[in-house]
Parts: sequence; C-alpha cells; structure tokens
Amino acid sequence: MKIVFMGTPAFSVPVLQALAARHDIVAVYTQPPRPAGRGKADRPSPVHQAALALGLPVRHPARLKDPADQADFAALGADVAVVVAYGLILPQGVLDAPRLGCLNIHASLLPRWRGAAPIHRAIMAGDAATGICIMQMEAGLDTGPVLLREETVIGPLDTTADLHDRLSAMGAALIVQALDRLPDLVPQPQPQDGVTYAAKIDKAEARVDFTQPAAVVDRLIRGLSPFPGAWVQVGDERVKLLRSRLAEGAGAPGQVLHDFTIACGTGAVEVLEAQREGKRPMAAGEVLKGLTLPAQLA
Repeated sequence: MKIVFMGTPAFSVPVLQALAARHDIVAVYTQPPRPAGRGKADRPSPVHQAALALGLPVRHPARLKDPADQADFAALGADVAVVVAYGLILPQGVLDAPRLGCLNIHASLLPRWRGAAPIHRAIMAGDAATGICIMQMEAGLDTGPVLLREETVIGPLDTTADLHDRLSAMGAALIVQALDRLPDLVPQPQPQDGVTYAAKIDKAEARVDFTQPAAVVDRLIRGLSPFPGAWVQVGDERVKLLRSRLAEGAGAPGQVLHDFTIACGTGAVEVLEAQREGKRPMAAGEVLKGLTLPAQLA
C-alpha cells in the first residue's frame, strides 16, 4: 500500500519501522523540530530521525488547517494514512484524502481512556488491563469505530515506561495485521457506556501525598514514571520516585519505616528506584548510600 505515516514521539518509531518494511511510505508527517537540550537547539522528533535513517521523505507543517497543506497531503495519492501520537488534530480535508481513510493506533481499550495520556491514566486508576486499538479516524476525539484490539495485563510493578514499550511493539504488530486484513475487517462502533478521558498529565499532580492509601501512592509513582516523575522533598532537594511496590508496615503518613519504605494513609510503599537532582535513576539502595532520609517525609 501507499501509506502516509503521521507520528512524533519514540512510541511511534517501531510502527514506522514495521510499516516501512512492508509498504510504500510516500511521506512521513511529524511535529516540527523543537528546542531541546542545554543549548536549546532545534531537535528533530524521534520519528523525524527514524524517517531520515530509513531514507523517507519528511514533512513537518506546524498546522494542517491551511488549504495548501491539505492539497499537498491529498496530492500524495495515499491508500491510507496511519496515525500514532502525531500531536495535531486532523481536519476533515485530511481525514477524507486517503482512499481508505486514516487509521489511528491508540494505546487503550477504547472507549476507556480517550485522549492524551492513556498509559499514565490506566496505571494511576488501577486498571487491571490495557491494550491497543486500531481505529478508523473521524472528527471526534478518539471516537471512531475499532477494527482490531489487543489486550495486555497491567502487572503490579509495571510503570508507564514499561507499558509504553510493550504497547508500542503491540501497536506495530497489530497495524501490520490490520492492513493485511483491511478488506475483511468490520468496523465496530464504540459503545456509549464506559467512556473516560485521559487528561494530559499536569506537573501539579506529581508531588506524592502520603496521606493517601498505599495503593494510590504506588500507582501514582508507577504511573508518572519516568515523566514527569512523582517526587518528594528531601531537605533542599526534590527526589523523583520511579519504581515502587506495596509493602508491609504502618505508621504516620510519610514516616520512613526502614530503608526506603514509607508509611501511607493506610499501608506502606517500598520505593525500588529513585532519581536525585542532576543524577541518573538508581536502585533505592544506591540512592540511600548518598542520601539520608528524614524520619518523616512531608
């Protein structure tokens, strides 16, 4: 097939690579280069870099509302567009241009967790499972009918980073299946019951509140790892907590019971991995070699 690929972050890269191995990618659309790093020089997106490595033509319009940009898109004569974490709303003129429409790879079991942060929200909400949906795109936010879906269990130690990598690989495999079987797939409308929205993560959510039950604290730590990272204040330093598990023990909320095990409103959590300011992520035992925790964390 002649495919237009539309994606931006690292999550999208395995999908692009899988499609490029089997189909004719006529253009790759991605977000424009953004300032990054200490020098704030413009840095191409992960998809942009991957496309260049594959020798694929790249386009990065700041928006797609301009009729000229839509005409350029239509002129590609694509059979289908595959969209995964692109970052721009597609106007109707773009949605209608490919012969077989636009397919989206969404990292949730729709209609659960439509929107911007489905992986984070699934962990933070305590969902038992999540997955990938291949969806026909329409004007609404993640409202289109689903062609294929695949589920994966959310384990008790899974972080957003873990699920991100697993779901990215699942999405790459599932879109290949969807394109191979496209003439025979029957779109299934999403049910009206069970719709939830995965709001973009606000950094204000990231400070750990140990008055919450241990299960809530544990899910916050794992759900916000690695970005933006749930954090606690230790003296003048903000320490990110990146991995955790439920632990035995009880005490006043925020009381350090032993090592990096902390009492919560009910129960306790054991921090398994953390990151001090200006340092790399480390196992909790390594962190504690250079950091003395107070008796009580606020």
